[in-house]
Amino acid sequence: MSEKEPDAKLDCIGFFCPIPVVKTREEMNKLRKGQLLEVLADDPAAEGDIKYWIKATGQEIIDIKKEGERIRFLIRKTK
Repeated sequence: MSEKEPDAKLDCIGFFCPIPVVKTREEMNKLRKGQLLEVLADDPAAEGDIKYWIKATGQEIIDIKKEGERIRFLIRKTK
């Protein structure tokens, strides 16, 4: 699968719950339907929190990659 370049990037390294989810929501609100947001986080709770938020809001997870303590989400805005 060839990966598209995200339309926006959000660095949440060093931030802890609930900041990664709050900032993800704020950035997604700036995007148009179909655009991609890359989110970087190192909060152990971020994976579950962001996955829950994506499901609850009907967005789409394109990719999740873990590298050590860091996690990278690629999210498509669907609404």
